[in-house]
Amino acid sequence: MSIDTAILGATGYVGGELLRLLSGHAEFRLTAAVSASRGGEAIGSVFPHLAPLYQEQQFVKPDSWMNSIDNGTDLALFSAAPHGASAPLVQHVLDAAARRDLNVHVVDSSADFRYRKAEDFAAVYGIAHPAPELLDEFFCGLPEHTGDIPAKHVGHPGCFASAMTLAAMPLMQSDFVTGDLFVTGVTGSTGSGRSPQAGTHHPERHSNLYAYKPLVHRHVPEVQEQIASVCGKEVSIRFVPHSGPFARGIYVTLQANLNPGTTQAEIARSFRASYGDSQFVHFVDGPPKLKDVVGSNYCQIGATVQEDSVVVTCAIDNLIKGAAGGAMQWMNRLWSLPESTGLCSAPPAWI
Repeated sequence: MSIDTAILGATGYVGGELLRLLSGHAEFRLTAAVSASRGGEAIGSVFPHLAPLYQEQQFVKPDSWMNSIDNGTDLALFSAAPHGASAPLVQHVLDAAARRDLNVHVVDSSADFRYRKAEDFAAVYGIAHPAPELLDEFFCGLPEHTGDIPAKHVGHPGCFASAMTLAAMPLMQSDFVTGDLFVTGVTGSTGSGRSPQAGTHHPERHSNLYAYKPLVHRHVPEVQEQIASVCGKEVSIRFVPHSGPFARGIYVTLQANLNPGTTQAEIARSFRASYGDSQFVHFVDGPPKLKDVVGSNYCQIGATVQEDSVVVTCAIDNLIKGAAGGAMQWMNRLWSLPESTGLCSAPPAWI
């Protein structure tokens, strides 16, 4: 089995991680790394660390890459294009695929397919949805919280949203908590993307820590929608994100009020029951450490109970579990492959 695989927006940080993961995948074969700005340039010129893996391969422009795919074949399409730009690119590919009888599954890492309704996307991102007719073909969620996939294509949740949802979902499923969820999170500079910004400029970020968009971060509505979808419950999340002085990783701390009498043992059992079958999400004794997961698709979660309060801490790599690795999990499942295919490498220590 060898499935043609293409990446839209392949020159960004998530695109680079997808390229790295694909190089070790047993079933997906990179056919096209698509880039409007760097078409014709060697992959190794943009990602020198990938040069030994893609010695002859170049980025291709959006208008020609599908010519290399035979009619009637299978195509795994990852989109790492920006919000608002991804949906039109995906729509173009799906229209061409229908004309050529290609069997396509799409996993989109942008925000374009994270909401069921076009008006919800517009309310959060301030623009009209660029391809509302495709929304019914996509499902958004995390693999750990989803049984049968209810759609042909998947929109992957955001990186902060992934970490918050992994931390919150067992609490919401268990009926142990009452009231709002209060969350703080710290993210590395790669979460801002490849293009330089004031907030990711090294002299500003190095040895620094600061909050941004307190209580109005755009990933919160995603998490609330995910919880409502899985648990059937409405919850208010009060989230304060922070920019951290490191390149990659997300560390989330969630605090909530517990129903009286809830114990540490009950909270631990709820997390172990939720993630006991997961190859990537592990409930650990004590708070996790970021360096134990950065560079991998793994997630570690810890919980502490004192009286009527619980604190849940969650560590993930924002570019892998929060984006490229989670997308690979979904693509494996869409093609009926073992979910962990190509994703089981241990994280490097001492990053």
